[in-house]
Amino acid sequence: MRNSPPPGWSSPRAVLLRGATHGYSLMELVVVLAVLAVAVAVVAPALGRTADGARARAEVASVAAFLRSAREQAVARRQALEVILDPEARVLLLRRAGREGDAQVHASRALSPILRIAADPPALRVTFFPHGMSSGARFAIEVSGVRTYVIAVNVLTGRVSTQRGAS
Repeated sequence: MRNSPPPGWSSPRAVLLRGATHGYSLMELVVVLAVLAVAVAVVAPALGRTADGARARAEVASVAAFLRSAREQAVARRQALEVILDPEARVLLLRRAGREGDAQVHASRALSPILRIAADPPALRVTFFPHGMSSGARFAIEVSGVRTYVIAVNVLTGRVSTQRGAS
């Protein structure tokens, strides 16, 4: 017996003659790809909204962190500092309070183009005093026209808090 396969094995010619028993048909592959396409179409918009929401929360948290840092610096330096929102330049400025023209800017933070901020009172500034108190403020932040957040600065404690507003 020359060229005979070992017991239990089939020759390649025998496999071809009786048909392949392994693999998938073209129809099975098309059905699987169609199911995957439907799943991706359902999930993709939700992932986009999640990414936008995370970016919005990060931007709002960054503004709140800038305000908290201003309070900490006012207490540490023992001088009144104010944070001014410049809506045209889209920037937050930290400078010494009470000096309009010659005030040196201690820090600044550019605002993301996805943010729109309105202040209450509409002065667009908050002052932090050396003993921890503040002039108080509420900033309504609208993110991409969909989400709204409120950053509040407490008058008595100077504490900065963030909460999600109505959508």
